[in-house]
Amino acid sequence: MSNTAVQSKQAISWWSDFNALVKLRLSSTVVFSSVMAYLIALNGAVSLVNLLILASGGFFVTAAANILNEVLERDFDKLMKRTADRPLAAGRMDISNAVLIAGLMVLVGITLLALFNPATSLLGTFALVSYAFMYTPMKRVSTAAVTVGAIAGALPTLIGCVAAEGRVSLLGVSLFAIQFFWQYTHFWSIAYLGFEDYRQAGYQFLPQKNGKIGRTVGVQAFVFALALVPVAIVPYYLGETGLVSAAAVSVLSLVFAYFAWNFYQQFNRKSALRLMFSSFVYIPIALLIYYFDKL
Repeated sequence: MSNTAVQSKQAISWWSDFNALVKLRLSSTVVFSSVMAYLIALNGAVSLVNLLILASGGFFVTAAANILNEVLERDFDKLMKRTADRPLAAGRMDISNAVLIAGLMVLVGITLLALFNPATSLLGTFALVSYAFMYTPMKRVSTAAVTVGAIAGALPTLIGCVAAEGRVSLLGVSLFAIQFFWQYTHFWSIAYLGFEDYRQAGYQFLPQKNGKIGRTVGVQAFVFALALVPVAIVPYYLGETGLVSAAAVSVLSLVFAYFAWNFYQQFNRKSALRLMFSSFVYIPIALLIYYFDKL
């Protein structure tokens, strides 16, 4: 094999490991939510420099949180099929190197967020700490971990709003609430599909009955999806968006709730997959609707 071929293979392997280490798709989704919330809350001209700073800061903080999550869970990742090949679990990367990368990313990320205002960097720090050092260890102890994870997962929208407005506004809280309620339904669909893996690793955050997932998972998935309907109207009542987006996101929420109800009724893999895929598109579509309606 030529040197070029070897170098190409090494580059692909490195990129694959980096992707898995920072959970690139998840981090990109978080950045998207934060940037869209920033654009929705912003009054005035859009600065591409500010967008780049927010996206970069958000990415570094999120990536650092994901790395620390994998550092703390590396021994448990080995026990699950979907995570056993992660670079730390598989032993392809040293823990010290991973922690060093996370530390550098935290410093850069928080510094970039602080360029907006102190509250933005404080919320970014809280998001990282709550995810890596509260949610991660709680997963093996209590179902309350889901609530902590939902808070951490919903903070990007609030961070985007605070970066734009310089304060915690009702608009920021309403967008935070949308992503917070969505987190439950989104997570329960994934947890249902990965239940055997989670149980193998000893995670205790899933309601169980006689060794099986309790039906309360389906109930909560539906209730929290349905709660999105009234919350979707709040930005309109605040005068931040129009009636069109209020109606559109409400309908979108009802469709999402339908998939959650179907999951509760059937409670099988097929209905869980449908709910999971619908959850993937809900947040980006809802935020885009708000943004374009505001325009």
